[in-house]
Amino acid sequence: MQIKFGERELILDTGKVARQANGSVVVTYGGTVVLVTACMSKEPREGQDFFPLTVEYQEKTYAAGRIPGGFFKREGRPSESEILTSRLIDRPIRPLFPKGMFNDVQVMAIVISSDGENDPDVLAVNGASAALSISDIPFAGPLACCRVGRTDGRFVLNPTYAQLENSDLDIVVVMNKKGVVMLESKLKEVGEDVFIEAVKFACDNLKGIIAMQEEFVGKFAKPKNETVAYRKIDSSLQNKVEELSAGRFKSIYDLSEKQEREEAVDILSKELEAKLAEDGFESADIKAALSEAEGKELRKKILEEGIRPDKRGFKDIRPINCEVAVLPRTHGSSLFTRGQTQSLAVTTLGTGDDEQLIEALEGEKYKTFMLHYSFPPFSVGETAPVRGPGRREIGHGALAEKALSAVMPSKEKFPYTIRVVSEILESNGSSSMATVCSATLSLMDAGVPIKEAVAGIALGLVKEGGKAVILSDITGVEDHFGDMDFKVAGTRSGLTAVQLDLKIDGITAELLEKCLLQGKEGRDFILSKINAALAGPRQDLSSYAPRIEVLKINTEKIGELIGPGGKNVKAIIAATGASVDIKDDGTVLVGSTDSAASAEAIKMIKLIVEDVEVGRIYSAKVKRIMAFGAFCEIAPRKEGLVHVSELANRFVKNVEDEVKVGDEIKVKVIGIDEMGRINLSKKQAEENNSEK
Repeated sequence: MQIKFGERELILDTGKVARQANGSVVVTYGGTVVLVTACMSKEPREGQDFFPLTVEYQEKTYAAGRIPGGFFKREGRPSESEILTSRLIDRPIRPLFPKGMFNDVQVMAIVISSDGENDPDVLAVNGASAALSISDIPFAGPLACCRVGRTDGRFVLNPTYAQLENSDLDIVVVMNKKGVVMLESKLKEVGEDVFIEAVKFACDNLKGIIAMQEEFVGKFAKPKNETVAYRKIDSSLQNKVEELSAGRFKSIYDLSEKQEREEAVDILSKELEAKLAEDGFESADIKAALSEAEGKELRKKILEEGIRPDKRGFKDIRPINCEVAVLPRTHGSSLFTRGQTQSLAVTTLGTGDDEQLIEALEGEKYKTFMLHYSFPPFSVGETAPVRGPGRREIGHGALAEKALSAVMPSKEKFPYTIRVVSEILESNGSSSMATVCSATLSLMDAGVPIKEAVAGIALGLVKEGGKAVILSDITGVEDHFGDMDFKVAGTRSGLTAVQLDLKIDGITAELLEKCLLQGKEGRDFILSKINAALAGPRQDLSSYAPRIEVLKINTEKIGELIGPGGKNVKAIIAATGASVDIKDDGTVLVGSTDSAASAEAIKMIKLIVEDVEVGRIYSAKVKRIMAFGAFCEIAPRKEGLVHVSELANRFVKNVEDEVKVGDEIKVKVIGIDEMGRINLSKKQAEENNSEK
């Protein structure tokens, strides 16, 4: 089955491959093909108390006609890009599974062909929806996904990689028949009005994809599995828990600190377990009923009484404190605290040697700006094994990196590799948006000439029936029991990143617009706090940061500078300790924390690439001695002859009486003959020196 989708046909196929999966679909778009499968365990695991959905996305290198690098020559652990796409698939489908379903569900998307033009991520989301919809797995689909770009003021549906290079927005939109269910975007200071128009453009084009999937389901769907057991809370237990806890929640939410409230809820839970266990109710069911009761109470207070858990108004931002230069030896640092969420951001400046090589299906590229997010367990007062970054950490770091990319300086303006690390020291609501704020301050403290300060804010939603309340700067409990996590980042000039996740079926473009406008108010308030702490980037770099000097050489001299097997450039690095990064356009970047080392490296580079100048005095090394004079090296691969008559202001019978192999001497270039041979004089160099 196929449909026109942007500039190409989107084709869905099933029944030919992976037929033992509960559902499998092959999605084709141009020369890019993605196989998506969905499987469900026959029974839930014993003791399971959450929905175990796993999503795996894999890009096979054979898809692009390549063999993997490395020793093993096979695909290994998922790349950050693959993890981010796995999250992109997971986030919109997760809310569409029935509540109380605890069977394991696994969705796998494998890129088996890539044309290097079309991003497979959008195809994988559509394929996941189609595979789940035609399977016997309970799922409230279908949903549809597309990407929107904009070039020359015109929206482009599913732009290619090349088109995105010239686009000022990159928005992934997922919707179902009820509205938008997920957004992921990277923007170059785009206005809220343009963003909404882009979303509406996407929704208009996605209606056809939903209709196509419905037709696809009508032809190929299996009957939904009726034997799946759903865990439901006994109504009598729920009533008892609500009756016993109603009065307690009022006093619990009078407590100002998150930990105090959590401890009070824990005490209440233990009391209810002791009391209701006598009636034969299990501990897990009592905890689930209490969580349900807490959610009902919190939502009721917000919707009916207009009271948030911490007594703030719906648009109020928690107290903010901004500090910069908090660490003595780093290149830039900041501490951003908003309520009980706190991020320590540290900026490190590096040279071209520190650039990150990214190997992807569309080809290799280098990253000069990286933002890494770390979420240690102590930030929420817990203990846990400390391993590598999890999917959540990678996702939050990528979102903050997107938010700041729009304001980062070009490599030509600021020739450094930049890494920012956000250490979350406390967390109670939107640590990713706190990271955006702390990273902005840290970059400015490091002297990185960012275009404007960027701030981020998370908004929530409580919606029942026709009533909807938008909450600015949500806390953890509002995120947990609310219907939306809407993260908005940007400058005073416009949006730089937007991410939307829902727990309800979907929201309209009109409600989305209200959220954006409320987010702008909050963002502007936070920006005023950031600018009060540091108005703009510092003019000087930290004394501990490397200084990078930029030289421009003739491209024909690049090979000469590098030398055979890199001999010349390696010698410069070994002699000075400076880094030397040579670009194809003749740009040479010399970096070092020692200004003297940089100066020496630059001097050595100039000796190699500059033409020998008659009349100039050089430091030379005696390489060979002949009866008629000494051959001296004045620069790598540049030798000249000091004739015996030019060794001294007197008669020299034996050359070795004046110089020996390995001696360092001063010589003056006195001529270059028609064959390019260089004539040197030791005595004239000495005469020049004595005259000075």
